[in-house]
Amino acid sequence: MDAKVALIGSGNAFFMDEGIGLYAGKYFKENFTYDPPLDVVDGGTLGFRLMPLLQEYEHVLIVNTSSDDALAVGTIVVMSGDELIEHQGIKKTANEVEITEMLQICSMASHCAATTMVSIVPEDIISVCVDITPALRAHWESYIEMIVSELAKCGITATLKNEVMSLDEIIEQFANPSIEHSKGF
Repeated sequence: MDAKVALIGSGNAFFMDEGIGLYAGKYFKENFTYDPPLDVVDGGTLGFRLMPLLQEYEHVLIVNTSSDDALAVGTIVVMSGDELIEHQGIKKTANEVEITEMLQICSMASHCAATTMVSIVPEDIISVCVDITPALRAHWESYIEMIVSELAKCGITATLKNEVMSLDEIIEQFANPSIEHSKGF
């Protein structure tokens, strides 16, 4: 671990919009360079197995969905780990439950990374399909811009490469994992 900051893409690519955090993580891994270095991690649905990362890094940025029915689809929510613990987070999916509980446990450790969650409200986390809805596609660029902004707050400059992998190419890799594409990430 050379970097002091990690971006963790979290979610489940099999349940439509719930995979958007994974797609964002892959997008950042493939399409940006960073100064200073940034580790981009496929957090998938690791839940509690992400705890060591919270103890290794100074800053952790988790990107995922937040299935908050009180907010409009596509709303982007930025919340610190402390705020998430205080408000008990949204616990509609197993992934949301585990992330909130993981943060609660790690907050009692001798070291816990300053954690920020950048979530987007999904439209569909029920359908079994590796894709995202048109409603979330319409907010994709805003979601990416917000993540870049949050990385800057951690002291990371993210510079877009000249050639980029599109969202559709990323989704295709998750839908058809192969050794060539490192099974998505």
